[in-house]
Amino acid sequence: MKVAIIGVGRMGAGMAVRLRETGTEVVVWNRTPAKAAATGCAVAGTAREAVAAADVVLVSLADDAAVRSAYDGPDGVAAGLREGVVVVESSTIDPETVRGVEPLVTGRGATLLDGPVSGSIALVEKGQLTFMVGGPAEGVDRVRPVLDLLARQVFHVGALGSGAIVKLSINTVVLGLNQALAEALVLAERAGVPRETTYEVFANSAIGSAFVSYKRAAFERPDEVPVAFSLDLVAKDLDLVRQLAARVGARMPQAEANLGVATAAVAAALGDRDMSGVATYLRTLSGEL
Repeated sequence: MKVAIIGVGRMGAGMAVRLRETGTEVVVWNRTPAKAAATGCAVAGTAREAVAAADVVLVSLADDAAVRSAYDGPDGVAAGLREGVVVVESSTIDPETVRGVEPLVTGRGATLLDGPVSGSIALVEKGQLTFMVGGPAEGVDRVRPVLDLLARQVFHVGALGSGAIVKLSINTVVLGLNQALAEALVLAERAGVPRETTYEVFANSAIGSAFVSYKRAAFERPDEVPVAFSLDLVAKDLDLVRQLAARVGARMPQAEANLGVATAAVAAALGDRDMSGVATYLRTLSGEL
Protein backbone atom coordinates (compact mmCIF):
# COMPACT_ATOMS: atom_id res chain seq x y z
CA MET A 1 0.00 0.00 0.00
CA LYS A 2 1.07 3.57 -0.71
CA VAL A 3 0.72 5.82 2.31
CA ALA A 4 0.48 9.61 2.57
CA ILE A 5 1.13 11.31 5.89
CA ILE A 6 -0.24 14.79 6.43
CA GLY A 7 1.60 16.53 9.26
CA VAL A 8 5.02 15.47 10.54
CA GLY A 9 5.16 16.75 14.07
CA ARG A 10 6.61 14.39 16.65
CA MET A 11 4.08 11.59 16.11
CA GLY A 12 3.56 12.10 12.38
CA ALA A 13 7.30 12.07 11.76
CA GLY A 14 7.68 8.96 13.89
CA MET A 15 4.99 7.17 11.89
CA ALA A 16 6.56 8.24 8.60
CA VAL A 17 10.00 6.96 9.57
CA ARG A 18 8.61 3.69 10.94
CA LEU A 19 6.64 2.99 7.76
CA ARG A 20 9.59 3.90 5.54
CA GLU A 21 11.83 1.54 7.49
CA THR A 22 9.35 -1.31 6.97
CA GLY A 23 9.59 -0.81 3.20
CA THR A 24 6.31 1.06 2.78
CA GLU A 25 6.15 3.72 0.07
CA VAL A 26 5.47 6.95 1.96
CA VAL A 27 4.83 10.52 0.80
CA VAL A 28 4.64 13.29 3.41
CA TRP A 29 3.39 16.85 3.51
CA ASN A 30 3.92 19.44 6.21
CA ARG A 31 3.40 23.18 6.39
CA THR A 32 7.11 23.43 7.26
CA PRO A 33 8.90 21.63 4.39
CA ALA A 34 12.16 21.17 6.33
CA LYS A 35 10.37 18.94 8.85
CA ALA A 36 8.97 16.85 6.01
CA ALA A 37 12.39 16.42 4.42
CA ALA A 38 13.88 15.28 7.73
CA THR A 39 11.77 12.10 7.63
CA GLY A 40 13.70 10.77 4.64
CA CYS A 41 10.43 10.17 2.77
CA ALA A 42 9.26 11.66 -0.50
CA VAL A 43 7.97 15.19 0.09
CA ALA A 44 4.91 16.67 -1.62
CA GLY A 45 4.37 20.36 -2.23
CA THR A 46 0.72 20.31 -1.14
CA ALA A 47 -1.60 18.02 0.79
CA ARG A 48 -3.50 17.38 -2.44
CA GLU A 49 -0.32 16.24 -4.16
CA ALA A 50 0.63 14.01 -1.23
CA VAL A 51 -2.61 12.01 -1.26
CA ALA A 52 -3.07 11.82 -5.04
CA ALA A 53 -1.62 8.30 -5.43
CA ALA A 54 -2.15 7.05 -1.87
CA ASP A 55 -4.19 4.04 -0.78
CA VAL A 56 -4.12 5.13 2.86
CA VAL A 57 -3.81 8.65 4.26
CA LEU A 58 -2.72 9.28 7.86
CA VAL A 59 -3.38 12.78 9.21
CA SER A 60 -1.51 13.90 12.33
CA LEU A 61 -1.90 17.59 13.11
CA ALA A 62 -1.71 19.78 16.20
CA ASP A 63 -5.28 20.99 16.62
CA ASP A 64 -8.78 21.32 15.21
CA ALA A 65 -8.06 24.47 13.20
CA ALA A 66 -5.11 22.80 11.46
CA VAL A 67 -7.23 19.75 10.65
CA ARG A 68 -10.08 21.76 9.13
CA SER A 69 -7.62 23.80 7.09
CA ALA A 70 -5.75 20.73 5.82
CA TYR A 71 -8.84 19.01 4.43
CA ASP A 72 -10.45 21.98 2.68
CA GLY A 73 -9.50 24.11 -0.30
CA PRO A 74 -8.10 23.44 -3.78
CA ASP A 75 -4.80 22.12 -2.39
CA GLY A 76 -6.30 20.29 0.58
CA VAL A 77 -6.53 16.60 1.41
CA ALA A 78 -10.07 16.16 0.08
CA ALA A 79 -9.24 17.65 -3.31
CA GLY A 80 -6.65 14.95 -3.99
CA LEU A 81 -8.56 11.88 -2.82
CA ARG A 82 -9.51 9.02 -5.13
CA GLU A 83 -12.40 6.64 -4.74
CA GLY A 84 -11.62 3.79 -2.35
CA VAL A 85 -8.94 5.59 -0.33
CA VAL A 86 -9.10 5.29 3.46
CA VAL A 87 -8.22 8.39 5.49
CA VAL A 88 -7.26 7.88 9.14
CA GLU A 89 -7.55 11.07 11.16
CA SER A 90 -5.11 10.46 14.02
CA SER A 91 -4.95 13.99 15.44
CA THR A 92 -6.23 14.58 18.98
CA ILE A 93 -9.28 16.71 18.19
CA ASP A 94 -12.92 17.27 19.06
CA PRO A 95 -15.10 14.40 17.76
CA GLU A 96 -17.33 17.05 16.18
CA THR A 97 -14.38 18.22 14.07
CA VAL A 98 -13.80 14.79 12.53
CA ARG A 99 -17.53 14.43 11.88
CA GLY A 100 -17.49 17.88 10.30
CA VAL A 101 -14.84 16.99 7.70
CA GLU A 102 -16.42 13.63 6.86
CA PRO A 103 -18.52 14.99 3.93
CA LEU A 104 -15.37 16.35 2.30
CA VAL A 105 -13.92 12.82 2.29
CA THR A 106 -17.01 10.75 1.48
CA GLY A 107 -17.89 13.22 -1.25
CA ARG A 108 -14.81 11.98 -3.10
CA GLY A 109 -15.78 8.31 -2.68
CA ALA A 110 -13.24 7.77 0.10
CA THR A 111 -13.71 6.54 3.68
CA LEU A 112 -12.89 8.53 6.82
CA LEU A 113 -11.89 6.92 10.13
CA ASP A 114 -10.84 8.68 13.29
CA GLY A 115 -7.87 6.78 14.66
CA PRO A 116 -5.94 8.67 17.33
CA VAL A 117 -3.12 6.85 19.06
CA SER A 118 -1.86 6.20 22.54
CA GLY A 119 1.87 5.81 23.00
CA SER A 120 5.21 7.56 22.95
CA ILE A 121 7.68 8.27 20.16
CA ALA A 122 9.73 5.33 21.45
CA LEU A 123 6.71 3.08 20.94
CA VAL A 124 5.99 4.26 17.40
CA GLU A 125 9.63 3.54 16.54
CA LYS A 126 9.03 -0.05 17.66
CA GLY A 127 5.60 -0.34 16.01
CA GLN A 128 3.88 -0.66 19.40
CA LEU A 129 1.32 2.14 19.43
CA THR A 130 -2.33 1.60 20.34
CA PHE A 131 -4.91 2.83 17.83
CA MET A 132 -8.50 3.49 18.86
CA VAL A 133 -10.50 3.69 15.65
CA GLY A 134 -14.00 4.97 14.96
CA GLY A 135 -15.84 4.52 11.67
CA PRO A 136 -17.08 1.77 9.36
CA ALA A 137 -15.74 -1.72 10.10
CA GLU A 138 -15.01 -2.29 6.42
CA GLY A 139 -12.70 0.71 6.41
CA VAL A 140 -10.92 -0.51 9.52
CA ASP A 141 -10.31 -3.89 7.87
CA ARG A 142 -8.85 -2.26 4.77
CA VAL A 143 -6.42 -0.10 6.68
CA ARG A 144 -5.23 -2.75 9.16
CA PRO A 145 -2.18 -3.80 7.10
CA VAL A 146 -0.79 -0.29 7.55
CA LEU A 147 -1.88 0.19 11.16
CA ASP A 148 -0.38 -3.18 12.11
CA LEU A 149 3.04 -1.87 11.09
CA LEU A 150 2.64 0.95 13.61
CA ALA A 151 0.65 -0.63 16.39
CA ARG A 152 0.65 -3.39 18.95
CA GLN A 153 -3.12 -3.06 19.28
CA VAL A 154 -5.88 -1.71 17.05
CA PHE A 155 -9.28 -1.27 18.71
CA HIS A 156 -12.42 -0.59 16.69
CA VAL A 157 -14.37 1.42 19.26
CA GLY A 158 -17.52 2.39 17.37
CA ALA A 159 -18.90 4.89 14.89
CA LEU A 160 -16.98 7.88 13.53
CA GLY A 161 -15.98 10.15 16.40
CA SER A 162 -15.68 7.31 18.90
CA GLY A 163 -11.91 7.16 18.50
CA ALA A 164 -11.61 10.85 19.41
CA ILE A 165 -13.86 10.35 22.43
CA VAL A 166 -11.78 7.44 23.75
CA LYS A 167 -8.53 9.34 23.13
CA LEU A 168 -9.76 12.33 25.14
CA SER A 169 -10.81 9.92 27.89
CA ILE A 170 -7.33 8.36 27.94
CA ASN A 171 -5.69 11.77 28.01
CA THR A 172 -7.89 12.75 30.94
CA VAL A 173 -6.30 9.93 32.93
CA VAL A 174 -2.75 10.50 31.66
CA LEU A 175 -2.84 14.22 32.39
CA GLY A 176 -4.39 13.57 35.79
CA LEU A 177 -1.51 11.22 36.58
CA ASN A 178 0.96 13.82 35.35
CA GLN A 179 -0.54 16.47 37.63
CA ALA A 180 -0.62 14.18 40.66
CA LEU A 181 2.95 13.03 40.07
CA ALA A 182 4.19 16.61 39.76
CA GLU A 183 2.43 17.72 42.95
CA ALA A 184 3.68 14.74 44.96
CA LEU A 185 7.25 15.14 43.76
CA VAL A 186 7.34 18.87 44.57
CA LEU A 187 5.78 18.18 47.99
CA ALA A 188 8.57 15.78 48.89
CA GLU A 189 11.21 18.20 47.56
CA ARG A 190 9.84 21.08 49.62
CA ALA A 191 9.88 18.83 52.68
CA GLY A 192 13.56 18.03 52.12
CA VAL A 193 13.68 14.72 50.23
CA PRO A 194 15.67 14.83 46.94
CA ARG A 195 13.51 14.25 43.87
CA GLU A 196 15.63 11.30 42.68
CA THR A 197 15.14 9.55 46.03
CA THR A 198 11.41 10.15 45.98
CA TYR A 199 11.07 9.02 42.38
CA GLU A 200 12.93 5.79 43.08
CA VAL A 201 10.34 4.99 45.73
CA PHE A 202 7.47 6.04 43.45
CA ALA A 203 8.69 3.72 40.70
CA ASN A 204 8.87 0.75 43.05
CA SER A 205 5.72 1.35 45.08
CA ALA A 206 2.00 0.80 44.58
CA ILE A 207 1.91 3.76 42.19
CA GLY A 208 4.65 2.32 39.98
CA SER A 209 3.32 2.13 36.42
CA ALA A 210 4.31 2.42 32.79
CA PHE A 211 3.65 6.17 32.92
CA VAL A 212 5.73 6.70 36.05
CA SER A 213 8.61 4.77 34.49
CA TYR A 214 8.33 6.50 31.10
CA LYS A 215 8.35 10.02 32.56
CA ARG A 216 11.09 9.43 35.10
CA ALA A 217 13.92 11.18 33.25
CA ALA A 218 11.68 14.11 32.34
CA PHE A 219 10.70 14.70 35.98
CA GLU A 220 14.17 14.14 37.41
CA ARG A 221 16.12 16.12 34.78
CA PRO A 222 13.59 18.50 33.16
CA ASP A 223 16.22 20.64 31.44
CA GLU A 224 18.01 17.72 29.78
CA VAL A 225 15.26 15.56 28.29
CA PRO A 226 13.64 16.31 24.90
CA VAL A 227 10.01 17.41 24.95
CA ALA A 228 7.65 14.48 24.35
CA PHE A 229 4.33 16.29 24.82
CA SER A 230 4.28 20.03 25.40
CA LEU A 231 2.29 21.91 28.01
CA ASP A 232 0.49 23.98 25.39
CA LEU A 233 -0.87 20.71 23.94
CA VAL A 234 -1.78 19.57 27.46
CA ALA A 235 -3.89 22.72 27.86
CA LYS A 236 -5.40 22.21 24.39
CA ASP A 237 -6.40 18.62 25.13
CA LEU A 238 -7.86 19.40 28.53
CA ASP A 239 -9.91 22.19 26.97
CA LEU A 240 -11.25 19.65 24.45
CA VAL A 241 -12.13 17.40 27.39
CA ARG A 242 -13.94 20.31 29.03
CA GLN A 243 -15.93 21.04 25.88
CA LEU A 244 -16.92 17.40 25.39
CA ALA A 245 -17.91 17.07 29.04
CA ALA A 246 -20.10 20.17 28.79
CA ARG A 247 -21.89 18.80 25.71
CA VAL A 248 -22.67 15.42 27.26
CA GLY A 249 -23.32 16.64 30.80
CA ALA A 250 -20.36 14.94 32.51
CA ARG A 251 -19.00 16.48 35.71
CA MET A 252 -15.18 16.43 35.71
CA PRO A 253 -13.84 18.49 38.62
CA GLN A 254 -10.32 17.02 38.51
CA ALA A 255 -9.96 17.68 34.78
CA GLU A 256 -11.19 21.25 35.32
CA ALA A 257 -8.58 21.80 38.03
CA ASN A 258 -5.84 20.31 35.86
CA LEU A 259 -6.87 22.57 32.98
CA GLY A 260 -6.52 25.58 35.27
CA VAL A 261 -2.97 24.60 36.21
CA ALA A 262 -1.96 23.83 32.61
CA THR A 263 -3.41 27.13 31.38
CA ALA A 264 -1.54 29.03 34.11
CA ALA A 265 1.71 27.25 33.23
CA VAL A 266 1.31 28.23 29.58
CA ALA A 267 0.60 31.82 30.63
CA ALA A 268 3.84 31.68 32.63
CA ALA A 269 5.75 31.08 29.37
CA LEU A 270 6.15 27.33 29.95
CA GLY A 271 4.00 26.22 27.04
CA ASP A 272 6.92 24.78 25.08
CA ARG A 273 8.07 22.69 28.06
CA ASP A 274 7.32 18.99 28.39
CA MET A 275 4.16 18.00 30.27
CA SER A 276 6.40 17.21 33.25
CA GLY A 277 6.97 20.98 33.33
CA VAL A 278 3.90 21.15 35.59
CA ALA A 279 6.40 20.40 38.36
CA THR A 280 8.58 23.30 37.20
CA TYR A 281 5.55 25.59 37.33
CA LEU A 282 4.67 24.41 40.85
CA ARG A 283 8.23 25.09 41.95
CA THR A 284 7.94 28.70 40.71
CA LEU A 285 4.82 29.10 42.83
CA SER A 286 6.88 27.90 45.77
CA GLY A 287 9.59 30.46 45.06
CA GLU A 288 12.01 27.95 43.54
CA LEU A 289 13.37 27.65 40.01
